[in-house]
Amino acid sequence: MLGYQDKQVLLRRSDDGREISVPLSALSYRDRLYVSSQVRLSKSEAGTDADDESGTPAASPAASAFDWPRWRGPNLDGVSSEKGLLASWPSGGPPLAWQVEGLGTGFASVSVAGGKIYTMGRQDGMEHLMALSVADGSKVWSTPIGPGRTERGSNGTPTVDGEHVYAISIEGDLVCARADNGQPVWSKNFARDFGGRMMSGWGYSESPLIDGPLLVCTPGGPNAVLAAMDKRSGKVAWTTAMPYGGSHGQDGAGYSSIVISQAGGVKQYVQLVGRGLIGVQATNGQLLWRYDRIANGTANIPTPVVFNDYVFCSTGYGTGSALLRIVGGGGRVQVQEQYFLPADRLQNHHGGMVLIDGHLYCGHGHNNGFPVCVDVRSGRLVWGGDERGPGSGSAAVAYADGQLYFRYQNGTMALIQATPQRYQLNGSFRLPSVLAESWPQPVLANGRMYLRDQQVLMCYDVRAR
Repeated sequence: MLGYQDKQVLLRRSDDGREISVPLSALSYRDRLYVSSQVRLSKSEAGTDADDESGTPAASPAASAFDWPRWRGPNLDGVSSEKGLLASWPSGGPPLAWQVEGLGTGFASVSVAGGKIYTMGRQDGMEHLMALSVADGSKVWSTPIGPGRTERGSNGTPTVDGEHVYAISIEGDLVCARADNGQPVWSKNFARDFGGRMMSGWGYSESPLIDGPLLVCTPGGPNAVLAAMDKRSGKVAWTTAMPYGGSHGQDGAGYSSIVISQAGGVKQYVQLVGRGLIGVQATNGQLLWRYDRIANGTANIPTPVVFNDYVFCSTGYGTGSALLRIVGGGGRVQVQEQYFLPADRLQNHHGGMVLIDGHLYCGHGHNNGFPVCVDVRSGRLVWGGDERGPGSGSAAVAYADGQLYFRYQNGTMALIQATPQRYQLNGSFRLPSVLAESWPQPVLANGRMYLRDQQVLMCYDVRAR
């Protein structure tokens, strides 16, 4: 890194020594933290104002490189780069640092940033966005963001970006609030403002995407299947039209969340909606491509996995999995199916998938989380598929320091080594709180594992001694 100016980072390539400029928004969360810290250090040494004006998450002095500021972590892939964590668990599991109650109902997971934990829950007939202390889970603030008419409560996970936190309620209330005290800054409603709808009746489950100056989300309307807004004001930048109708799936938004891809040389937002997988141009919201073979008519849930020019997707309900290649040329992109795996070979119902060194790890089976390892380029099953493991039901999966964190629907946590060599269980234990299906994603942040269960949040110390 040579410098930073006008939201561009000046870099020198290590291979040929050329100097290039990269938009700050194109960097990972961890790299944005680094840039912000270097800018602040430079200005401090020069005796000038230490405010870097970059709007990066590093604006909080307590921000850590191993925070988990949004759904599926810093890079939207369920992967933590943290090291020094336990490689195996004792029979009772890792030490429970603390446990708190009174957070409301729902299946929301948590985000961790700047010394706070952010989550959502239904309390007293209202859906709340709240912040807790990482020290002991004590409540810092709680803000009602919309009517909680749905008994199930919240499904989505808040997204933290600098001084603000963003969340979507189960009924499509989108809110931007101050991260320090929860005071609302602006809000929208998917149905009222975008003509939005869900593909089926379990309510909005999306976690909003912050990408540079934009908030991008999925109202699911025919003229706004996706929408982008200025993250500070809520002013609409663009919407994506996608007329209702198709041969697979159902109209409306699915239960997935948006990821960012540079496939085919075009920056695009990839999302799994009711009618299947779509790619939307990041600059103007134009619908670039769609793929509906992966869609089912009940619920399209898992977040897509993107890498290089490829997108891997999977759904349950007897559907299957596919690898797509996005090819660019002449200002256009095309989608090419590389392979399709039927449901009996691979289907991720929900719980997500992680990609490590060319191998995809997830739970396989509808309402099942049979651990599997798949060679992502060929679709070949490397191991698993016929062994349930220590838990039952679907499995929510995250990765850190060579290990897979499998949270089974029945409340069993498992630590499985992320290696293509063989299936290796390195410990399991039963969670002390199982008030409903144990679906919320595990979160790894700063040596802690956070597990939400309806009213309860459990925090485990997973650092190696």
